[in-house]
Amino acid sequence: MHEGEIPVDEAVLRALLRAQCPQWADLPLSLAGGGTDNTMHRLGDDLLLRLPRTADKVRSLRKEQEWLPRLAPLLTRAIPEPVHAGTPIAEFPLPWSVYRWIDGQEPHSDTVQDWAAFGVDLAAFVRELHAVDLMGATRTGALSWYRGGPLQPADEWVIPYLEDCRAAGDEGIDFDALERLWRAALALPEPSGPQVWLHGDLRPTNVLVQGGKLHAVIDFGGLSVGFPDAEHAPVWDLPAQARQAYWDALSLDDLTWERARAWAVMVGLAGLSYYRHTYPAFVAQCRARLEAILADAATR
Repeated sequence: MHEGEIPVDEAVLRALLRAQCPQWADLPLSLAGGGTDNTMHRLGDDLLLRLPRTADKVRSLRKEQEWLPRLAPLLTRAIPEPVHAGTPIAEFPLPWSVYRWIDGQEPHSDTVQDWAAFGVDLAAFVRELHAVDLMGATRTGALSWYRGGPLQPADEWVIPYLEDCRAAGDEGIDFDALERLWRAALALPEPSGPQVWLHGDLRPTNVLVQGGKLHAVIDFGGLSVGFPDAEHAPVWDLPAQARQAYWDALSLDDLTWERARAWAVMVGLAGLSYYRHTYPAFVAQCRARLEAILADAATR
């Protein structure tokens, strides 16, 4: 998926466990999915191994190890609980983590029946996270992820992504309309409210439901401090009922919504361009996001 990615198989995982967690070394292992930054393997019934794909993903993992234990007691929904901070060995030369396993399913048509209620629940999590005291954290270092800042610096990435998508002939997507939405958002005033804790990537694959209701939020690799606009961008990955309920529950103003939509455009274009030949499932999600943005914009 990325240049410089470190291959991981069962032999590597067993070597890590034997060296640092011998009490778990013989537990069953199974692939539990893989995102763009990490691979994940279920360990026994109660644990999850999380390994960064490349060296530049390490600081996200360390950020989770530092901040998730401090955030968890302040949040109603479950979030990942680190139980071991792994260190490099010859077989895997990067830090890694073990977390408690969280039961749940991704939200989709088979697991969620009331999308409006789901949107309200997601909004409640976002409101709660954004209200948590920063505990001395500032928008510096690993907590300064670009999605918590202004839109303008991202323009240097968006235009090449647009041109690449046009050149690739991605049919069925009106890239001219997406560019107009992006440029209109760049002309808006920059956000000026307080900076808050941000999850940074609340896509459906990073939340879990039980009994059709929001149960847990996972993958805090994008955790940062910043303006909340980009936090709202993943709602275009959800059905319209959830999106509208989320907006209403947070009472978002039009400027925030337009900036959030621009962030959604940017992330969708980036995924479509960067992962076109390496991650088909994610490309399909990005296409669906861009199509939802265009359909939604046509009704507002």
